[in-house]
Amino acid sequence: MRIYTRKGDDGTTGLLYGGRVAKTDPVVEANGAVDEAQAALGAVRAEVERGSELDDLLSGLERDLYVLMAELATVPANRHKLQPGVTLVTTGMVAALEEHIEELSRRFPPVTDFVVPGHDRVSALLDQARTVVRRAERLVWAVQVDGSQVGPYLNRLSDLAWTMARWQEDGDSLLSRTLARPGPA
Repeated sequence: MRIYTRKGDDGTTGLLYGGRVAKTDPVVEANGAVDEAQAALGAVRAEVERGSELDDLLSGLERDLYVLMAELATVPANRHKLQPGVTLVTTGMVAALEEHIEELSRRFPPVTDFVVPGHDRVSALLDQARTVVRRAERLVWAVQVDGSQVGPYLNRLSDLAWTMARWQEDGDSLLSRTLARPGPA
């Protein structure tokens, strides 16, 4: 099997369940940003211990993004062919992200100020992944169909990436890494 098909040489790309659109189509742009978000999460995974809690969580999130990209790559007329949790993002998938956020938030002190990213490599990569997810979210809102959970999923995923970054930082020095409030001059 070849990786290239030459079908895209005309500037179009195929959609799930049929159809082709220009590679410059907003749906393709949004899907590309989600693909970048998935790769950013993969870069984090490459830095953590295999089989660790964070590795398992990131692996599941990357799989979820395949579901999300499948939904995005389907024209509205073919949405009836999508399978919940396989090619269609569900409210349960969004709720699962909220549960992860709540659980991880209990593991570090509340953050009361802006956080300066870069405490360590893993938390910095998580913050970078968060920004990529936010960009994907902005692009998705222009193309998602009514009732889709793609936008809410990406919104929660960026929150989860922020939460994971704080969780991975050393909790004892978290407050010293926040931006200091300006004092008297």
